[in-house]
Amino acid sequence: MTPVHEDRPTPGERGLSAPEDWVDRYGDELFRYAYLRLRDPASAEDAVQETFLAAFRARSEFQGRSSELTWLVSILRRKIVDCFRRAAREQPVVDIETEDPEADGLFQPNGWWRVKPGPWVPDAGALLEQSEFWDVFQGCFSRLPPRLAAAFSLRVLEELEPQETCKVLGVTATNLGVMLHRARARLRRCLEARWFQRPEGE
Repeated sequence: MTPVHEDRPTPGERGLSAPEDWVDRYGDELFRYAYLRLRDPASAEDAVQETFLAAFRARSEFQGRSSELTWLVSILRRKIVDCFRRAAREQPVVDIETEDPEADGLFQPNGWWRVKPGPWVPDAGALLEQSEFWDVFQGCFSRLPPRLAAAFSLRVLEELEPQETCKVLGVTATNLGVMLHRARARLRRCLEARWFQRPEGE
């Protein structure tokens, strides 16, 4: 979901820049990518450092079929998944919380909204390219409980398949469905209040 600029290196260039330049050229962008998903600066920094180390070790395998940044992001994505996998092992979940008043109060027993959400602007997709939107999204995302955030990050932001997401988090498909339902409900309510219903011009 997070926009990634691919203006480095030029198309068709097979060589990598010097590894000692990676931090200056890509460090900030990779950190923002990791922080959005992991929500913890120390974890994000560790993931980026592990990415640079893994890239250095695998630099001979770079074929130039993508930009240098895209290649680094692909490595970072694996490190992010590893981070969630470690967290799930350290804090095993016996059962997903059965009640979530903040999210469940939005829906009737049949799954329909109790109060329909307000309209989202027609060009909402275009807003995803705006840095202001990502600032608001980060604030909303930071308010999710850790397990809901992990499920949303892996399944939606990283686009892992449901089966792989369940495996990483150690949950059942039913658990994952509940977690995603609640995460999306909370995020939608927060984004409606803080972005989509803002007075025009703000």
